[in-house]
Amino acid sequence: MTVSPDSPIVVYGASWCPDCTRAKQFLTTHRVPFTWIDLEEHPEQTAVVEERNDGKRIIPTIVFPDGSHLAEPSNDELADAVGLTRAATRCEYDLVVVGGGPTGLTTSIYGARENLKVLIVERSAPGGQAGVTERFDNYPGFPEGVGGTELADRMTRQAERYGVEILSAVAVTKVSRDGPMIRVDLSTGENVKAPVVLVATGSTYRRTGAKGEADLIGAGVHFCATCDGPFYRGAAELTVVGGGNSGLEEGLFLTQFAEHVTVLQALPELSASKLLQDKVLSHPKMSVLCNAKLLSFDANEDGKLQSVTIEREGSTETLPTSAAFVFVGLDPNTGFLNGALETDDRGFILTDHDFRTSVDGIFAAGDVRAGSTKQIASAVGEGAAVAIQIRYYLDALLAAAV
Repeated sequence: MTVSPDSPIVVYGASWCPDCTRAKQFLTTHRVPFTWIDLEEHPEQTAVVEERNDGKRIIPTIVFPDGSHLAEPSNDELADAVGLTRAATRCEYDLVVVGGGPTGLTTSIYGARENLKVLIVERSAPGGQAGVTERFDNYPGFPEGVGGTELADRMTRQAERYGVEILSAVAVTKVSRDGPMIRVDLSTGENVKAPVVLVATGSTYRRTGAKGEADLIGAGVHFCATCDGPFYRGAAELTVVGGGNSGLEEGLFLTQFAEHVTVLQALPELSASKLLQDKVLSHPKMSVLCNAKLLSFDANEDGKLQSVTIEREGSTETLPTSAAFVFVGLDPNTGFLNGALETDDRGFILTDHDFRTSVDGIFAAGDVRAGSTKQIASAVGEGAAVAIQIRYYLDALLAAAV
């Protein structure tokens, strides 16, 4: 069954339920419209859940427009239910791109325009983090800014226009050399092969895990001050979570927009460099709260962040804020490689200046690459640059075979 945008599905659950949060995130990421009913706020709707599940209160219970439902579905079950393409049409391609964010989409567009048979394998939804970012004001060509969903959709449609095949909600479990080809094993049990593979799986901002965080991402909770700080020009108070170098650097950046910036650090002291600490501690528009355990991100009636609640020195405090910027670390999405490629000590893939990795035929670009700039414009730029290097590589293979 395929969900129509005009007939949103209904998700019954509770805010404390991790599987409910996962299901909501999956649908949101894949830009599938749905109605959320919190049973704590609407206990009368519990009867619907019980009726659907033979008297049992199983959440999430997800009801589809055709009247069917799923109870506690896995992501795979949800993907099938909403009609995502999860099976490759071929066994072999000219290029397999692991990761469907801006880098992977750009490379695919370049490759497909040169008549390469290109497959993108994306564990989430095409567009990557760009697709779940509320808005970009610093992406060239959009003087009024552009919504992340719109930009991701435009890139995806452009790739599809050139014949790029895209698998959504399919993870890559292994990448390995298989004779002259690179074999890519998929979470569906299938595998595909190509003479060249691009790893463009990006990186993931670590989250705090505090209550309300997931629901408020893009609605007051952010992970990039450079991208989203300008939205809060004139704000009375902004909050930075994290006392490392990134947190303090971004906190200083935010002072040009807000009247005051508060840094929350869970540890007894800041962990940033001494120079940054001195700048922050002496800045008239900044203050630091150490030993501050973040308990929750609190929303107003419009579903936007209005405050954060912390525990400090044995007492609970609620701090009003227009936005919270979380800087508690960044992890490359390289776990599936299982050491197949050389990485730095943080797990980012090492490449040469031509984006080649330690395995012949495998390239890496974008946020997953060591030394990359974590900005969407540079991600697109690397996507174009690696596409050119892949073309050279394929031309060399063809010449050697003659």
